[in-house]
Amino acid sequence: MKVPLIIIVVLVLGIGGYAYSIYHNTKKTVNDRMHDPVETIDTDLTKKKLNATERLNVLLLGIDAEEDQNGRSDAIMIMQLDPKTDEMKIVSIPRDARTEIIGKGFQDKINHAYAFGGADMSIATVENFLDIDIDYYVSINMDGLVELVDELGTITVSNDIAWTDKSFDFPEGIVEMNGDKTKAYVRMRKKDPSGDFGRTTRHRKVIEGILHEGASVGSVPKFSGMVDILGNNMTTNMDFEDMKKLFAGYKDTRRNVTEYMVDGEGQTIDGIYYLIVPDEEVQKAHDLLTQS
Repeated sequence: MKVPLIIIVVLVLGIGGYAYSIYHNTKKTVNDRMHDPVETIDTDLTKKKLNATERLNVLLLGIDAEEDQNGRSDAIMIMQLDPKTDEMKIVSIPRDARTEIIGKGFQDKINHAYAFGGADMSIATVENFLDIDIDYYVSINMDGLVELVDELGTITVSNDIAWTDKSFDFPEGIVEMNGDKTKAYVRMRKKDPSGDFGRTTRHRKVIEGILHEGASVGSVPKFSGMVDILGNNMTTNMDFEDMKKLFAGYKDTRRNVTEYMVDGEGQTIDGIYYLIVPDEEVQKAHDLLTQS
């Protein structure tokens, strides 16, 4: 269960003895091109928690920039890392979940928060929705994942259901994919009986496939290109030192993973489909992230 920011850290720190110029270039790319602090998060408080290796909540946003000019958060996940218990909890929020958009004062789909106000509004809206604090955020344009796949050549995933679209076949089992096929794989919705649950699973499988292929020895010469792609498609309030500390102090949390997806009931309001999440479901997700 890996996330885009870990791709950078694993590749930088995991390839022993690679040229310092590559390390320096990565540090510069992260700090100059990816690092984007937000007003919603108290950076000083977060750094204190990181230095003390306290439990952290990281908001992960997969942005589909093709939907409109500003893009919407196609994937919304809170990744909680607890180094004291070596646990990782992943809570996924369906993009159609109806909630108050903080800063707008009205109810809408939660994924619209990014289109209205970028990462700041998304963070504030998720914090209000689940009544939690967010320490870090990572947003990545989903097309950036496609570019990473093309840079690597191909990736492989273990596909759970067989289906076909106009261009590609996806048989059940191991599937090898280039960039275009990867895009079709992550964007399919209607043919998956699990709906957004299935789509979230496919997002995760693609990230795992990229990490697996990117960490191979044969991918070392492609590392600079991969970092450059992430620099064009990823933003986070982490700087490079934060990423190194996160990897050093929290890497074992991936050994014990709990995954949960917020559920609800579909409803059409004024001709628009929403997922209505009951209060008890919101409370369940809140408790999962706040109770040890």
